[in-house]
Amino acid sequence: MNDKKRFSELTLLRASEQSYPDSPQEAKLEVFKNIYSDRDYVITFDCPEYTSLCPVTNQPDFGHIVIRYIPDKLCIESKSLKLFLFAFRNCNTFHEESVNTILDAVVAACSPRKAEVTGNFRPRGGIAIKVTAVYGGKIDDQNR
Repeated sequence: MNDKKRFSELTLLRASEQSYPDSPQEAKLEVFKNIYSDRDYVITFDCPEYTSLCPVTNQPDFGHIVIRYIPDKLCIESKSLKLFLFAFRNCNTFHEESVNTILDAVVAACSPRKAEVTGNFRPRGGIAIKVTAVYGGKIDDQNR
């Protein structure tokens, strides 16, 4: 398959000007064909600058999101993921909800064999929160 056809659906990566989605629901995760779908391998996205808003106080929450998945037929394109995560910046959500929303979006976009999303959220009021959501079973540590 030639690269032009293979990447023809990636609209965000080649956009010369950027418009940011107002919410995660408006954001689009783009995918491309996994040419190594005959084997298992782990893709890790490390996003240390995640922000969202507390749904009660409207104060900003800061976190570190790690997304790990074993792709099947499709892989997530990283710029679209960045814009998707950026859309949480103005979104009022609890930590548990944001981690599960991210996992649901990854699963819906690329139907991975397995996926994990972990959010390590900075302390507010003296308590840090860590949330992990899993799809298809935990990814073995040997694949890290």
